[in-house]
Amino acid sequence: MSIVSGPKMRLRSSDEAAGGWSRREIWTKLLLYPTHTLPTAAAPVVVAMGLALRNKEFALAPAMLAFLGSWLIHIAGVFVDNHELLRTHSNVPEHPELLQALRNGTLTLPELRIAIAACIAVSLLAGVYLIALGGTFALLLGAIGVGASISYAGGPLAYAKTGLAEPIFFLMFGVVAVVGVYFIQATLHHGAPQGLLEAVRSLPSEVFFVGLPIGALVTNVLIIDDIRDSAFDRVKGWRTGAVRFGLPYSRGRFVVLYVFAYLAPFAVFQRFGYSPATLLPLLTLPWAWSIARIVCTEAQASVLGPTTPQASMLSLVYALLLAIGIATATH
Repeated sequence: MSIVSGPKMRLRSSDEAAGGWSRREIWTKLLLYPTHTLPTAAAPVVVAMGLALRNKEFALAPAMLAFLGSWLIHIAGVFVDNHELLRTHSNVPEHPELLQALRNGTLTLPELRIAIAACIAVSLLAGVYLIALGGTFALLLGAIGVGASISYAGGPLAYAKTGLAEPIFFLMFGVVAVVGVYFIQATLHHGAPQGLLEAVRSLPSEVFFVGLPIGALVTNVLIIDDIRDSAFDRVKGWRTGAVRFGLPYSRGRFVVLYVFAYLAPFAVFQRFGYSPATLLPLLTLPWAWSIARIVCTEAQASVLGPTTPQASMLSLVYALLLAIGIATATH
């Protein structure tokens, strides 16, 4: 009998444990996963705010609403990923705590679907104001964000299964998120441009580049997960880089992205004439080295697991230092 047979499932109180995990712990530590989702959602927002401060376009309220919408969309994508895992691969022990919670009723698939809908609904509420402020361009960026998050593991075009997650993550966190948050701040001061082309032309050229190292760092969070879960992904039929080409390939890409991220401040400094303060992210290099050393030498999930939140927090600290350097740069 299926473990998701609906009427046979029973709800347990929030104080009862599922395989050692309470309902609250299941949702906060395994599904919301704030040590992972919060830093990666905040990192591109912080960089966009730093650039907006430099260009005297800073607007806190729309930036915070954009962050809220981005984080909720990100969480919805995580929920979809886990929903699809539990629905279609209940024989794969990738997250045994969630499987156990599903078996004893501490977690149900309908609850996950409600949570996905709630995240999207609240993000849309925030998006109403942002679209009213930013017009068609804001609507387009929001639609791209929702589509990229939900389609990671859900729907007929789930790109995680085809190995396209890395370039999509790089572009979403390195370009789209930064452009969107900067644009929505600027429109509060100048109004929304007429048409998509005019919106793009209204943006400073550096907004398309300063977030690229953030895209690299967040993509490396994904690569850690792909290395850790490669055995499970192979069983699921996912064609990630680690599955198709092996761990040396993924580790090589991981190192390349870190090298890119730590060379990028020099390029930003030279290309846009910023102050040496834009080199502040280099202070996090020892931290990145310690993470890379583990990723490049270990394959056990128990060892790699803690590096995911560490790499996520690294992206945020790097972003904060980069934003400070950009905000203090002279014209």
